[in-house]
Amino acid sequence: MTDFLNRGFHLPPEQQAIRDKCFHPSGTFTEFPKEEVEISIPERFEKIVRLYPCRLAIQSDDHRFTYEQLNHLANRIAHALLSRSERKEERIALLLESDAPMIAAILGGLKAGKIYVPLDPSLPRARIAYILDDAQAALVITNTRYLSFARELTQNRLPLVNLDDLDPALSTENPGILISPDTLTWILYTSGSTGQPKGVVQTHRNVLHFVRNYTNTLHICPDDRFTLLFACSANGAAHETFSSLLNGATLHPYNVKGKGTKGMADWLVRDQITCYCSVPTVYRYFLETVTTRESFPHLRLIKLVGEPVSKRDVELYQRHFSPDCIFINRLGSTETGSIRWYFIDKHTRIDGNVVPVGYPVEDNDVRLLDDRGHDVQPGEIGEIAVKSHYLTPGYWGKPDLTGAVFIPTAEDARTYRTGDIGRMASDGCLLCLGRKDSQVKIRGHRVEIAEIEMALLNLGTIKAAVVIAKGDRADDFRLVAYLIPQEHPAPRVSKLRHALAKTLPEHMIPTTFVFLDQFPLAPNGKLDRKGLPEPTNSRPDLDASFVAPTNSAEEQLASIWAEVLSLDQIGIDDNFFDLGGHSLAATRVISRVIEIFQLELPLKALFESPTVADMALVITKNQANKAGHEDLARMLSELENMSDEEAQRLLAQERPLPSKENTHE
Repeated sequence: MTDFLNRGFHLPPEQQAIRDKCFHPSGTFTEFPKEEVEISIPERFEKIVRLYPCRLAIQSDDHRFTYEQLNHLANRIAHALLSRSERKEERIALLLESDAPMIAAILGGLKAGKIYVPLDPSLPRARIAYILDDAQAALVITNTRYLSFARELTQNRLPLVNLDDLDPALSTENPGILISPDTLTWILYTSGSTGQPKGVVQTHRNVLHFVRNYTNTLHICPDDRFTLLFACSANGAAHETFSSLLNGATLHPYNVKGKGTKGMADWLVRDQITCYCSVPTVYRYFLETVTTRESFPHLRLIKLVGEPVSKRDVELYQRHFSPDCIFINRLGSTETGSIRWYFIDKHTRIDGNVVPVGYPVEDNDVRLLDDRGHDVQPGEIGEIAVKSHYLTPGYWGKPDLTGAVFIPTAEDARTYRTGDIGRMASDGCLLCLGRKDSQVKIRGHRVEIAEIEMALLNLGTIKAAVVIAKGDRADDFRLVAYLIPQEHPAPRVSKLRHALAKTLPEHMIPTTFVFLDQFPLAPNGKLDRKGLPEPTNSRPDLDASFVAPTNSAEEQLASIWAEVLSLDQIGIDDNFFDLGGHSLAATRVISRVIEIFQLELPLKALFESPTVADMALVITKNQANKAGHEDLARMLSELENMSDEEAQRLLAQERPLPSKENTHE
């Protein structure tokens, strides 16, 4: 390997000391060798299966697979694919939830030499259909749950493979196909500036390189237990999945959207999770449910990705977790993998409001460039660029876009201009200071503002649209849409949300809509973004008229919603999601409801009863059921301590005698 990639790969003593504590107590870490980057993912996985056939590979609420069982299912899927077509590098779409069947389908597709395209079933149908068409998928793998949806999407134009209906005669033996490390593994779709998502491709070699760096930096071992809190269509899911399964560790999928964060603390303790990874937003919502009484004795690593990490996030870690647990901030992208690490322990002090993204990762050279592509002077701000042999080959079907951000350089490496801006400290520590362009991170998802603005203009009721990301706090961003309507009155916010939901995923739908007659302009005639008015906390214009709360339960619920959504007024017929609520905000509402009303309610209760009035009825019904159970428990307790005669007298008092009309003589 050329010298430029390993130049300066030395951590300061305090960083090295914290990194040296990143070991599992079992001491079973084995270094990931450099030569195994030059094989394929199935080859590395099958080696792990031979080493640990009976070790637990995946455990969730619905599935429990050993490595041997997971390998057998993946092999059956691979043989099912090969029986249809032996063409390598075909694209196969996976329409499944992020659980064991999805992981088996990913492995099966890779074993067959295919490129997998994961589809999140919760995305709008139009967006999934676009991805299917853009990727030119040859078939769709799904299960019985999503079979009807898959048929609607494909209109019988693509064959479907139902995992719940695989031929039992399919072989469980490894296919044994020779796969080059240059073979493509996946196409992961992210938000695109052209108004449509763009697909980032990756190779087996690059994925194994990412896993090697992850493994050797964090000392991943077979005794580790990983969270999987991402949809498998996200880059974070791929990293956690392969870093776990290519090291003999156990992967624990958890459906945050479906279950919320309320039960996560118990789950982390019960499943003895050692490696936690999520976007900062999920981490913050999770810690809102944690008390000082709770501890996480097995947790050794907390890694936050996908969004800027705040000083407050570090303080929360130092307050709630043990001295044996290490907090890690990092910088990376779907195009590059991790390019910087910063290690934090209970004694680390963060000076200023920006948490560093840290120091070099092996085989990556980070530079800061000015607008002309020249290196900036030490201490100056510049665009973060990454030079490496392990960058993505580019964007699927978009050579012009690939050529615009990937620069060929000497030594067979390329440089990727990330669009992030940063400043380098004198000791080589990097600070990431945000985006250079219109791209933002919302709840861990990369969002191109232009795609949202185009979706708004395509509705036909909006003349002009400007979308910006506003920080309610230093670490909590929301999308605000400033709109000039085609005509007055302006469309209701609820109608805009419902229309956008047909094409945009939840995280790309603005939280707040502000209607203006015209946009403020700078002296040069361009939009003056700083002159846009601050959004108010007023209730948006909805289809439902405002109706004030009529009882105590409705008043308390309206107060909870107002607090979570930062609104000054909530009507009992207002839909939580029309008001700007989303799935993560819903977890906060349910947590507060459980705390105030002393009831156990699932997260889905808010999705099924999304108005204050409906939720109040649910609470009243649950309180009545709870009171009935408590009365029964009290009676049974009293009966246990009574004589037979006393018990009979009590039962006679509690149970009315039958009336004459109801007796049968």
